[in-house]
Amino acid sequence: REVFKTAIAESAAAIIVAHNHPSGDPAPSQNDIDITRKLIETGRIVGIDLYDHIIIGNGRFLSMKEQNLI
Repeated sequence: REVFKTAIAESAAAIIVAHNHPSGDPAPSQNDIDITRKLIETGRIVGIDLYDHIIIGNGRFLSMKEQNLI
């Protein structure tokens, strides 16, 4: 709910989500993949697309969209 709160209030068409991995490895965990799928499903319900989920770690990043996980 909180992820989409501002997007709904601002009538956004899409969002990009990002978070960091303190371990330094930007590879997505199974939990990251599961949460991304839930965000996609929720976005469909409220009419807001999830363009990407970016994971940052140790000066590197991973785009879940580029990895075909979105």
